[in-house]
Amino acid sequence: MSTDDKGSVTPLRPKRPCPECGRPSARQTYPFCSPRCKALDLNRWLKGAYAIPVREDEEDDETSSADKPVGPG
Repeated sequence: MSTDDKGSVTPLRPKRPCPECGRPSARQTYPFCSPRCKALDLNRWLKGAYAIPVREDEEDDETSSADKPVGPG
């Protein structure tokens, strides 16, 4: 290890902008910039503002396979 490497630490995560406000993220509240932005995001999840989209044909496949008998017989 050379003397140039002393004191320099490679970050474990890349710096990214806060998903709420766009400011640089903080280490303590990663990936957010502050506890406020972190709480805002959690509140949106708890209220159901975020949802994972489901395609119509995926629902039909699940219900039709549940109606079919499984196994021999």
